Amino acid sequence: MPINSLLDTEFGVTEKGTHFTRIKKLEYFDVSAVFDCGQAFRFLPIENTAHAVEYGGAAFGKYISVAQDGDTLTIYGADEEDFNNIWVPYLGLDFDIMNARSDILSRSDNPALAKAIEFGKGIRILRQEKWETLCSFIISQNNNIPRIRGLIGTISKNLGKQIECSSELSERAGEVYAFPTPEAVVSAGVDALREMKFGFRAPYIFDAAEKVAIGELDLNAVAKAATTAEAAEMLMRVKGVGPKVAACTLLFGFDRTDAFPIDVWVKRVIEKYFPAPFNAASLGKYAGLAQQYLFYYERSLN
Repeated sequence: MPINSLLDTEFGVTEKGTHFTRIKKLEYFDVSAVFDCGQAFRFLPIENTAHAVEYGGAAFGKYISVAQDGDTLTIYGADEEDFNNIWVPYLGLDFDIMNARSDILSRSDNPALAKAIEFGKGIRILRQEKWETLCSFIISQNNNIPRIRGLIGTISKNLGKQIECSSELSERAGEVYAFPTPEAVVSAGVDALREMKFGFRAPYIFDAAEKVAIGELDLNAVAKAATTAEAAEMLMRVKGVGPKVAACTLLFGFDRTDAFPIDVWVKRVIEKYFPAPFNAASLGKYAGLAQQYLFYYERSLN
């Protein structure tokens, strides 16, 4: 039986006409951990919410807010059809998190890893749109999260289509724009990207957009690659895409849970907690989830 069919869900409409989906008794999901662990850049905390915590953002050309009260999750802007077809996979609600946790723990008796898994137990790996994920992590190079968010917002506002949502959500979110298509980026040109302050990343973004637009880089073919290493090799044909950007793209946009991105933080984690030589493959097919646990845990200590 599919995991999402086991979710305790109800569907409704608010007094102001906004569709929502509510999931009760949801274990191992923490909306703050999910959107603050460095895997996505378009969801931000909503202030003055009636819920314990709430984040709003755009994905797949739609705007939603995700609110949490204990083990109850409410997704505003999601009717039953969108919930099943878009938000269940996007939020990883159909992912067998218990099996993944057990698998990781069975491969290592490292106490730091066990602590990290418990600390970040609410993390789920998002399944983001492939092109947006690739472009976002090109933008992330040598950058901090506030600036990454700002640049993604800029390119979306300048080159993306405005997203229509209920008046209730519009009042809170203001104008929201979808991430631009590769074709829109190519049409704008590399000089327009430079004017948007992308700097050295401008030609990389343009090259990625051009390769995707003309079919030189087939993202569906990347998704079907026999191995994660082969998929990474395909992505690294884009200018400026190295092992780290490729691994992030595959983990967060292609459901390649064995991809293990190594940045400065993760390098420190490895040096601190794991004896050399460290092989990410030793953590198995959910190594990427283990990486997120470790990354989130280590950041909390600093």
